Amino acid sequence: MILRCLAEGNSVRSTSRLCDVEKRTVLNLLKTAGDCCERFMERTLRDVPVRDLQLDECWSYVLKKEGHKLPLEAKDDSIGDQYVFIGLERNSKLVVAWHLGKRNRENTSQFISKVRKATAEGIFDVSTDAWPAYTPEIDLQLSDRANHGIVVKVYDKPEETRERYSPGDFVTVEKSVGSGNPNLSRACTSHVERKNGSLRQWCRRLTRLTYAFSKKKENLRAALALHFWYYDFARIHGSLRVTPAMQAGVADHIWTLGELVGLPV
Repeated sequence: MILRCLAEGNSVRSTSRLCDVEKRTVLNLLKTAGDCCERFMERTLRDVPVRDLQLDECWSYVLKKEGHKLPLEAKDDSIGDQYVFIGLERNSKLVVAWHLGKRNRENTSQFISKVRKATAEGIFDVSTDAWPAYTPEIDLQLSDRANHGIVVKVYDKPEETRERYSPGDFVTVEKSVGSGNPNLSRACTSHVERKNGSLRQWCRRLTRLTYAFSKKKENLRAALALHFWYYDFARIHGSLRVTPAMQAGVADHIWTLGELVGLPV
């Protein structure tokens, strides 16, 4: 029940009240389940056939935002802005890989490495935004299998002049070749951006303008691991009518949290 509450978007404190347990009990179970989910996904999501892969990053923060860090905290990567890198297969809606870290070349490289381990050999298209680190890392690690297309959505107001959380009106989409020979007519990041919306709705720590943000990076990592496992293996997707893992052929049934808890360490 504790894990179900967390997976369905409840905060740690509301979960402790609903389940009549201490907050520390909820956090301990979250970290245990998060480690289990991460190991399970790393072991299970291997050599998954993909056709259209979409990559994106979702912003969050731990303890405080980057601009509020003290001088002594400037080099502490465990606090401040954090980005959730997500790799979503367009057709099955399966999250094949994810990664938590700063938005830099090093973490982009680690994320693309996870994508390579999760995907099967064979040519597929991968669509990203214009984050500069994607192009060299995809060319370095996925050049034998991925055709890279870059998708940039243009709005009528530059980002620095927009109101907070209010994008300007959509104008057009600009597409370009990152590497290989991608089918630009199908290049798209809308599905993974929609997944970002689901992530903020179902993972309480990423809900904006609340007190539920993570105070420790390891707790955020555990919550993300639980969310992505629950999304892939335990929750029926609205348009698929099965779980993404079943649609992708990596699972033959809808998993339950009880099965997760019963997995061997």
